[in-house]
Amino acid sequence: MRFQTLYEGRAIFAALLVLAVVATLLHWTWLLVIAGLLFIFCINFFRDPDRVSPSQPDLVVAAADGTVADIIEIEENEVLNTRCKRVGIFLSVFDVHVNRAPIEGKIIFVKHYPGLYLDARLPECSVKNEAMAWAFQGTLATLFVRQITGAIARRIVPWSKVGDTVAKGERFGMIRFGSRTEVYLPLSSEITVKVGDKVLGGATVIAKLN
Repeated sequence: MRFQTLYEGRAIFAALLVLAVVATLLHWTWLLVIAGLLFIFCINFFRDPDRVSPSQPDLVVAAADGTVADIIEIEENEVLNTRCKRVGIFLSVFDVHVNRAPIEGKIIFVKHYPGLYLDARLPECSVKNEAMAWAFQGTLATLFVRQITGAIARRIVPWSKVGDTVAKGERFGMIRFGSRTEVYLPLSSEITVKVGDKVLGGATVIAKLN
Protein backbone atom coordinates (compact mmCIF):
# COMPACT_ATOMS: atom_id res chain seq x y z
CA MET A 1 0.00 0.00 0.00
CA ARG A 2 1.27 3.50 -0.86
CA PHE A 3 0.93 6.11 1.85
CA GLN A 4 -0.08 8.82 -0.64
CA THR A 5 -3.01 6.74 -1.87
CA LEU A 6 -4.14 5.72 1.61
CA TYR A 7 -3.86 9.35 2.73
CA GLU A 8 -6.60 10.29 0.27
CA GLY A 9 -8.97 8.18 2.34
CA ARG A 10 -7.98 9.66 5.70
CA ALA A 11 -11.39 11.21 6.45
CA ILE A 12 -13.17 7.93 5.65
CA PHE A 13 -10.80 5.87 7.79
CA ALA A 14 -11.16 8.36 10.67
CA ALA A 15 -14.96 8.18 10.49
CA LEU A 16 -14.89 4.39 10.54
CA LEU A 17 -12.54 4.41 13.53
CA VAL A 18 -14.95 6.67 15.44
CA LEU A 19 -17.83 4.39 14.45
CA ALA A 20 -15.93 1.35 15.73
CA VAL A 21 -15.13 3.06 19.04
CA VAL A 22 -18.77 4.05 19.54
CA ALA A 23 -19.94 0.53 18.68
CA THR A 24 -17.46 -0.93 21.19
CA LEU A 25 -18.50 1.43 23.99
CA LEU A 26 -22.19 0.72 23.41
CA HIS A 27 -21.58 -3.02 22.94
CA TRP A 28 -23.32 -2.87 19.55
CA THR A 29 -21.72 -5.88 17.91
CA TRP A 30 -23.73 -5.47 14.72
CA LEU A 31 -22.42 -1.92 14.25
CA LEU A 32 -18.86 -3.03 14.95
CA VAL A 33 -19.19 -5.73 12.27
CA ILE A 34 -20.50 -3.16 9.76
CA ALA A 35 -17.62 -0.79 10.59
CA GLY A 36 -15.14 -3.64 10.12
CA LEU A 37 -16.59 -4.63 6.75
CA LEU A 38 -16.54 -1.02 5.55
CA PHE A 39 -12.93 -0.70 6.70
CA ILE A 40 -11.94 -3.79 4.71
CA PHE A 41 -13.79 -2.44 1.66
CA CYS A 42 -11.97 0.92 1.89
CA ILE A 43 -8.56 -0.72 2.34
CA ASN A 44 -9.29 -2.73 -0.80
CA PHE A 45 -10.48 0.38 -2.66
CA PHE A 46 -7.38 2.42 -1.81
CA ARG A 47 -4.96 -0.36 -2.77
CA ASP A 48 -2.26 0.76 -5.18
CA PRO A 49 -0.16 -2.09 -6.60
CA ASP A 50 3.07 -1.51 -8.47
CA ARG A 51 2.90 -2.19 -12.20
CA VAL A 52 5.49 -2.84 -14.92
CA SER A 53 4.87 -0.98 -18.19
CA PRO A 54 6.22 -2.05 -21.60
CA SER A 55 9.22 0.03 -22.63
CA GLN A 56 8.45 0.31 -26.36
CA PRO A 57 7.56 3.98 -27.10
CA ASP A 58 4.84 3.03 -29.62
CA LEU A 59 2.81 1.03 -27.08
CA VAL A 60 0.06 2.84 -25.15
CA VAL A 61 -1.06 1.45 -21.79
CA ALA A 62 -4.41 1.80 -20.05
CA ALA A 63 -4.72 4.92 -17.92
CA ALA A 64 -6.87 3.04 -15.38
CA ASP A 65 -7.98 -0.36 -14.16
CA GLY A 66 -11.45 -1.42 -15.23
CA THR A 67 -13.53 -2.63 -18.14
CA VAL A 68 -13.38 -1.24 -21.67
CA ALA A 69 -16.82 0.33 -22.02
CA ASP A 70 -16.59 1.70 -25.56
CA ILE A 71 -14.22 2.37 -28.45
CA ILE A 72 -15.38 5.14 -30.79
CA GLU A 73 -14.18 7.86 -33.14
CA ILE A 74 -14.88 11.35 -31.85
CA GLU A 75 -13.78 14.97 -32.24
CA GLU A 76 -11.42 16.18 -29.51
CA ASN A 77 -11.72 19.97 -29.40
CA GLU A 78 -9.86 20.93 -26.22
CA VAL A 79 -6.21 20.25 -27.01
CA LEU A 80 -5.70 18.10 -30.09
CA ASN A 81 -8.46 19.75 -32.16
CA THR A 82 -8.82 16.74 -34.41
CA ARG A 83 -10.78 13.52 -34.77
CA CYS A 84 -9.51 10.73 -32.50
CA LYS A 85 -10.10 7.18 -31.43
CA ARG A 86 -11.36 7.11 -27.85
CA VAL A 87 -11.06 4.18 -25.48
CA GLY A 88 -13.42 4.55 -22.51
CA ILE A 89 -12.72 2.55 -19.35
CA PHE A 90 -15.34 2.08 -16.63
CA LEU A 91 -14.02 1.70 -13.08
CA SER A 92 -16.29 -0.11 -10.63
CA VAL A 93 -15.93 0.33 -6.87
CA PHE A 94 -13.89 -2.89 -6.84
CA ASP A 95 -11.21 -1.63 -9.28
CA VAL A 96 -7.99 0.19 -8.41
CA HIS A 97 -8.76 3.89 -8.87
CA VAL A 98 -5.25 5.24 -9.38
CA ASN A 99 -4.73 6.76 -12.85
CA ARG A 100 -1.48 6.24 -14.76
CA ALA A 101 0.18 7.96 -17.70
CA PRO A 102 -0.56 6.07 -20.96
CA ILE A 103 2.77 7.10 -22.50
CA GLU A 104 6.04 8.63 -21.42
CA GLY A 105 6.06 12.37 -21.92
CA LYS A 106 5.46 15.86 -20.66
CA ILE A 107 2.16 17.07 -19.20
CA ILE A 108 1.21 20.09 -21.29
CA PHE A 109 -2.42 20.60 -20.25
CA VAL A 110 -4.50 20.12 -17.11
CA LYS A 111 -7.99 21.53 -16.60
CA HIS A 112 -10.80 20.83 -14.14
CA TYR A 113 -14.43 20.95 -15.25
CA PRO A 114 -17.31 21.17 -12.71
CA GLY A 115 -20.36 19.11 -13.51
CA LEU A 116 -22.89 16.50 -12.48
CA TYR A 117 -22.44 13.05 -10.93
CA LEU A 118 -24.34 10.83 -13.33
CA ASP A 119 -23.70 7.09 -13.45
CA ALA A 120 -20.31 6.68 -15.16
CA ARG A 121 -21.79 3.93 -17.36
CA LEU A 122 -24.09 6.42 -19.11
CA PRO A 123 -22.86 7.87 -22.45
CA GLU A 124 -23.75 11.43 -21.46
CA CYS A 125 -21.46 11.36 -18.41
CA SER A 126 -18.52 12.18 -20.71
CA VAL A 127 -19.81 15.70 -21.28
CA LYS A 128 -22.04 16.34 -18.24
CA ASN A 129 -20.08 15.00 -15.27
CA GLU A 130 -17.33 16.67 -13.28
CA ALA A 131 -14.04 15.90 -14.99
CA MET A 132 -10.35 16.65 -15.21
CA ALA A 133 -8.60 16.72 -18.57
CA TRP A 134 -4.91 15.99 -19.20
CA ALA A 135 -2.61 16.05 -22.24
CA PHE A 136 0.59 13.99 -22.39
CA GLN A 137 3.10 15.03 -25.07
CA GLY A 138 5.28 12.11 -26.10
CA THR A 139 7.87 11.57 -28.81
CA LEU A 140 5.39 9.92 -31.21
CA ALA A 141 2.10 11.60 -30.31
CA THR A 142 0.21 13.75 -27.84
CA LEU A 143 -2.54 11.86 -26.01
CA PHE A 144 -5.55 13.36 -24.28
CA VAL A 145 -6.93 11.76 -21.10
CA ARG A 146 -10.14 12.60 -19.25
CA GLN A 147 -10.90 11.55 -15.66
CA ILE A 148 -14.67 11.52 -15.05
CA THR A 149 -16.56 11.24 -11.77
CA GLY A 150 -19.53 8.92 -11.32
CA ALA A 151 -22.63 8.58 -9.17
CA ILE A 152 -20.52 7.50 -6.19
CA ALA A 153 -17.19 9.14 -7.01
CA ARG A 154 -17.19 12.75 -5.87
CA ARG A 155 -13.56 13.74 -5.96
CA ILE A 156 -10.78 13.75 -8.54
CA VAL A 157 -7.33 13.99 -6.97
CA PRO A 158 -4.46 15.28 -9.17
CA TRP A 159 -0.92 14.37 -8.16
CA SER A 160 0.86 15.95 -11.13
CA LYS A 161 0.82 19.35 -12.84
CA VAL A 162 1.59 21.06 -16.14
CA GLY A 163 5.31 20.88 -16.91
CA ASP A 164 5.90 17.56 -15.14
CA THR A 165 7.61 14.79 -17.11
CA VAL A 166 6.14 11.37 -16.38
CA ALA A 167 7.20 7.85 -17.21
CA LYS A 168 4.79 5.48 -18.90
CA GLY A 169 2.61 3.97 -16.20
CA GLU A 170 3.52 6.63 -13.64
CA ARG A 171 0.71 7.64 -11.28
CA PHE A 172 -0.70 11.11 -11.98
CA GLY A 173 -3.89 11.07 -9.89
CA MET A 174 -6.90 9.09 -8.76
CA ILE A 175 -10.71 9.21 -8.65
CA ARG A 176 -12.44 8.24 -5.43
CA PHE A 177 -14.97 5.39 -6.01
CA GLY A 178 -16.79 4.32 -9.21
CA SER A 179 -15.89 6.40 -12.26
CA ARG A 180 -14.61 6.51 -15.84
CA THR A 181 -11.32 7.28 -17.61
CA GLU A 182 -10.99 8.01 -21.33
CA VAL A 183 -7.89 7.95 -23.54
CA TYR A 184 -7.96 9.82 -26.88
CA LEU A 185 -5.58 8.43 -29.53
CA PRO A 186 -4.60 9.36 -33.10
CA LEU A 187 -6.83 7.85 -35.80
CA SER A 188 -3.82 5.97 -37.15
CA SER A 189 -3.47 4.08 -33.85
CA GLU A 190 -4.04 0.33 -33.82
CA ILE A 191 -6.41 -0.49 -30.94
CA THR A 192 -5.42 -3.74 -29.24
CA VAL A 193 -8.38 -4.17 -26.88
CA LYS A 194 -12.10 -4.67 -27.41
CA VAL A 195 -15.25 -3.69 -25.55
CA GLY A 196 -15.68 -5.86 -22.46
CA ASP A 197 -11.96 -6.47 -21.90
CA LYS A 198 -10.59 -6.06 -18.39
CA VAL A 199 -7.50 -3.84 -18.32
CA LEU A 200 -4.86 -2.93 -15.74
CA GLY A 201 -3.67 0.66 -15.57
CA GLY A 202 -0.04 1.06 -16.53
CA ALA A 203 0.28 -2.56 -17.66
CA THR A 204 -2.32 -3.52 -20.29
CA VAL A 205 -1.48 -2.32 -23.81
CA ILE A 206 -4.60 -0.71 -25.31
CA ALA A 207 -3.09 0.63 -28.56
CA LYS A 208 -0.07 0.82 -30.81
CA LEU A 209 0.97 4.16 -32.30
CA ASN A 210 1.75 4.13 -36.01
